[in-house]
This record gives sequence, C-alpha cells and structure tokens, in this order.
Amino acid sequence: MKAKYFEDLEIWKMARELTKLIYFITNNEKLSKDFGLKEQIRRASVSIMSNIAEGFERGGNQEFIQFLYIAKGSCAEVRCQLYILLDEGYISKDQFEKISAMTKKISIMLSNFIKYLKKSGMKGEKYLKQSKTAKEELDEFLEEYRRNKKEKTP
Repeated sequence: MKAKYFEDLEIWKMARELTKLIYFITNNEKLSKDFGLKEQIRRASVSIMSNIAEGFERGGNQEFIQFLYIAKGSCAEVRCQLYILLDEGYISKDQFEKISAMTKKISIMLSNFIKYLKKSGMKGEKYLKQSKTAKEELDEFLEEYRRNKKEKTP
C-alpha cells in the first residue's frame, strides 16, 4: 500500500497507539494531583505522532528527517517519564514494561527510517526534478520493512 497520507504510516499508527495508552494510564486518580508530570508525558507522546505527521507533509526528505529526529527525542522523553510514573507508584511494573517496550520499538523504527531516508539520495517531492517523491521512497521503505518483518517471523 502506498503511503499517500501520514495516517498510512505504520510508525504513525504505532505512535497513536502509544498516545492512547499514555492518556489511559494518566487518567489515574493518584496522578491527577501531579498535574505537571501528567501533562508533560501527554505532550511528549503527542509530539511523537505530530512530528511524524508534520515531517511527512513537508515534502522534503531533509525536513522529514529533522522532524523524525524530534519525534525520536520525544519518544525518549516519554520513556524517561515512565520511570517517574513507576517510581512514584502511578503505574504498575507490567504497565511500565509494556509501554517502555513500545517506546523502544518506535525509537528503533524511527532510527531505521531516518537511515533509509538519508541513504536514499532523494530530496523529496517538493524538488520536482527528482524521479521519485518522498512518498514513493517511503512506500519502498515500508515494503522493505514488511518483507524483513515477515522473514524474521517464525
């Protein structure tokens, strides 16, 4: 499937799921008194999916890469704040491990996508002289990712 919109991106979908989980766990009554932490981890999770979306729509690979790096930083921020939630007893060890693993997976996917875009040599769709658009490059990356995922699945 070609990624025509940021909503088509698997990495954006995963970031959306992470954000839903963060909102769910931060609706904790104990956490309501720690308003700053609650809002900060929510903003950081929203930042991941928002930066993937904004970068995709920019039309240039260099800008997209820049936004993916921001998303990657926000992903680390969420993981860091999860430790605080765990240490303060706002979430269980199981919740921490599940969500932390999800942030690590997103971070790895972001890194791999950044590497792919850097080596692709394409500038993006806003540079009309190119034969491939950033979206076509992304489609190729997703297809390669899916093939690799299938090969690794027992």
